[in-house]
Amino acid sequence: MFSKSRINEPGPKASEPEKKMPEAAAPSAGKPASDFAAPVTRGKPAASVLSSDLTVVGNLKTTGDIQVEGVVEGDIRAHLLTVGESATIRGEIVADDIVINGRVIGRVRGLKVRLTSTARVEGDIIHKTIAIESGAHFEGSVQRQDDPLAAGKPGLAAG
Repeated sequence: MFSKSRINEPGPKASEPEKKMPEAAAPSAGKPASDFAAPVTRGKPAASVLSSDLTVVGNLKTTGDIQVEGVVEGDIRAHLLTVGESATIRGEIVADDIVINGRVIGRVRGLKVRLTSTARVEGDIIHKTIAIESGAHFEGSVQRQDDPLAAGKPGLAAG
């Protein structure tokens, strides 16, 4: 019930200006178009995938999801970052959710960090929650912080 009322509430608000201009034809044609257009624009975009034959030199920044299968020489900032088994990242990783299956050389900062059995990490990990599977290779320090994304380097120096 709540989702229907939320979907229907923005619909009439968006259609009201249309009703004021052409009152006869626009309301019947405008409502179905806005109902169908709203879910498409609200949908979550697919993860960006960097394939295994791709090498990126530079920083990557997105509010969405990234899956890296190739090589990245630079920092990555994302919502969800998945490092594939064949991937190598040389730089700092900052994301809400990080799953590492491949190799990372550099600092890792995330709310949820997971190192799978195939992970190889050389660098410090700053996290809120962490999971390290048996078989993962890790060389560095681990530090828990309530908000590792906002803390950054000043929080690390202060704490």
